[in-house]
Amino acid sequence: MSLSPAPVSPPKPRVRFAPSPTGFLHVGSARTFIFNWLYARHKRGTMILRLDDTDVERNTEASVQSIFEGLKWLDLSWDEEYKQSERGELHRQMAETIFQKGLAYRDFTPAHTDDSEKSGAQGTWLFNPGMRELSREESDGRAAAGEPFALRFRVPREGGQLVRFTDAVYGEQMKSAVDIEDFALLRSDGMPTYHLASCADDADLRISHIIRGQDHLTNTFKHVLIFEAAGFTPPQFAHLPLLVAPDGTKLSKRRHGPVVSVTTYRDAGFLPEAFINFLCLLGWSPKNDREQMGRQELIDAFSLGGINRANAVVNFKEFSKPDVGRAPSPADLNPEETFDPKALWLNAEHIRALPVEDLSARLLPIVREAGFNLTPEKMLRITPLIRERIKLLREVLAAADFFFVDQLPPYDPAELIPQKGDAAMALRVLKRAKEVLAIVEFKHDALDQTLRTAAQELGVKAGQMFQPIRVAVCGRKNAPPLFETLEVLGKDVALARIDEAIRKIG
Repeated sequence: MSLSPAPVSPPKPRVRFAPSPTGFLHVGSARTFIFNWLYARHKRGTMILRLDDTDVERNTEASVQSIFEGLKWLDLSWDEEYKQSERGELHRQMAETIFQKGLAYRDFTPAHTDDSEKSGAQGTWLFNPGMRELSREESDGRAAAGEPFALRFRVPREGGQLVRFTDAVYGEQMKSAVDIEDFALLRSDGMPTYHLASCADDADLRISHIIRGQDHLTNTFKHVLIFEAAGFTPPQFAHLPLLVAPDGTKLSKRRHGPVVSVTTYRDAGFLPEAFINFLCLLGWSPKNDREQMGRQELIDAFSLGGINRANAVVNFKEFSKPDVGRAPSPADLNPEETFDPKALWLNAEHIRALPVEDLSARLLPIVREAGFNLTPEKMLRITPLIRERIKLLREVLAAADFFFVDQLPPYDPAELIPQKGDAAMALRVLKRAKEVLAIVEFKHDALDQTLRTAAQELGVKAGQMFQPIRVAVCGRKNAPPLFETLEVLGKDVALARIDEAIRKIG
């Protein structure tokens, strides 16, 4: 009897999110992070955050903070963290390895000593024969003399070689090597280019799957050459469809304003879990076409096979135009006129699905930040009354403002007049309400019975009784259910506001 060897489990995936800190956290970058995170958690792998911060001229500390601020709000953790700027020696070692194999050469041409790869009238620069064919002895001598140079990859140009890779989303990809320029690995100042630094880090960190935007698809041919030249097997690639505006243009801050920034959604009152849910449905779909999904449901359902090839449209509208000479800001955004309707719908659904205690805890900081010193206990009583009435967390300030203030803002006394009634009817209703509410217990059932009885005694319909009271205590017709509202406001506040309404209409 022989024992079969135990099956060997495949290595757990290692994925990375590698933002360049040259601006705020873009919604497209956030989606890339989320897809990497979901894949890692679904496969019980490792999620790595790596700041690709080697572009020292464009990197800013404010951008770094914006990235971390946005990721902190999403509340999705990572397992390892690195800064590309601290790994320069590793990058130069890979460049040296490729150079020593004869797969890279020094380019001393002044116009090519940076990482530019396009020149000439047609923008079709591929290589400089004089530099590519320079003898090693002359190259070493000129370098030793201090002449600046860029280190360029020697793309194979003989034998009709094809560069191939299989993308998990777009399938088999191939390109003739002769159509790829001799791209830079190191600039003349010794700094690595994006191509080299990214590949060196991915190889060193043992990245198994590179999940990134479709705009990197063409770069991948160069990256495959780098990995193979340095002696590494390229990772599995999966390129994500782009996020585009309704007119088909790629989302950009310059063109589309604050609606492409993650913190805009946070500040508008989106729940992070709803925002994640929304971004996931832009370019990916579960097999059963579900839409509202929680975090664990997304983890369980996520697969690279569910990613679509077509670009995903974010159906926002143009934001309100700011004053001339002033840059647009989140304050210029009208939610109903700006954000994608599906984003608003999903957020409302997630709000309704939250336990009242959880929702109340999220609303309280917004209320207090607006200057209202509300207790957690009172916020907990208000929350069930407005949960069905808000799509965004910040809408609590408009939906429940009458609970927070001591005195209502001015309103039109005509609002007090009930349907098919007149001012005299409104006055009779309010006076009778003041009498009966002064002696009734402020509990739902008691209030309900007392006010309905009063309506019968006055010979008016229940609705004609309730509307003047609702407007008197809330300052408007559109408000939460009356009896629950009275119960939360309390007897003293309700009677004082009814008194004020009687003065207005009298």
